[in-house]
Amino acid sequence: MAPDPACLFCKILAGELPATIVAEDERTVSIMDINPATRGHALVITREHYADLLSIDPADLQAAALAAQALAKRVTEKLGADGVNVLNSCGSAAWQTVFHFHVHVVPRYHDDPLRLPWMPAAGDPAEIAAAAALIGQAK
Repeated sequence: MAPDPACLFCKILAGELPATIVAEDERTVSIMDINPATRGHALVITREHYADLLSIDPADLQAAALAAQALAKRVTEKLGADGVNVLNSCGSAAWQTVFHFHVHVVPRYHDDPLRLPWMPAAGDPAEIAAAAALIGQAK
């Protein structure tokens, strides 16, 4: 896909905007988030422009997942993170604000104040089964 001239991440990839690069490969670039949720919060962005999870090429998705895993290992080892959240927001209703596929790698520490909006609670078993029937792979 062609770069989007209005896209913040495409501008970073083109060298038009600064970024702190922490890793890169032929398909992805990992950069520090300039609005970090916690110490070490980074983003894995694809070199190709895809608006979101629904439009990304499977090979680039795989590369982004592997880059996120490697980054998660590094923040655990190098920053002493006690855990890691790996997050992707797909669509504005899911908090996506930059419409270029990316994955947040958020180091978590036992004493950090970050709380995500989602509060786990038991779901309705019938609704869960109905949704699973709709989204499950065909047999």
